[in-house]
Amino acid sequence: MFEDGVLDPERHDRAGFSCGVPELDEYLQRFAHQHWRRGISTTYVLVEPAQPRLILGYYTLSAAQIDIAQLADLDRRRLPRYPVPCFRMGRLACRADQRGRGLGTLLIGRAVTRCLEARRQVAAFALIVDAKDAVAKGFYTRHGFTPFSAAPLSLYLPLPG
Repeated sequence: MFEDGVLDPERHDRAGFSCGVPELDEYLQRFAHQHWRRGISTTYVLVEPAQPRLILGYYTLSAAQIDIAQLADLDRRRLPRYPVPCFRMGRLACRADQRGRGLGTLLIGRAVTRCLEARRQVAAFALIVDAKDAVAKGFYTRHGFTPFSAAPLSLYLPLPG
């Protein structure tokens, strides 16, 4: 029903994407491919096979690390006392005209799946996100993410091991 893959500027219509948040639209349209070329982040887009140019949503992944002092007590107890490797989902957005279809949940699931696949090659403890606001934070907490102690709009989801 849906496919996700690495953003291809020749194949995917970035200019036609609008999520209602100008910064997220601009990122996809102007910076996503540049960041991929420079090794900063990789953008994955969600499309329907019948309309492969139409981007329904996207997310970005990159490498990250966290200081364990920021984690919840339960997670901190089982980790070493130095920065722990993680993945970061820097951005997540869905087309405004596609809201209510569960695409955000689907994108999180796809991101977690990709992280678990990558984790077979490169170790990582969690997927980190930075929520733009309290509404976004609520979305992530409903999906199992835990806020960092010192940065309540930054959250993490331990990857199953």
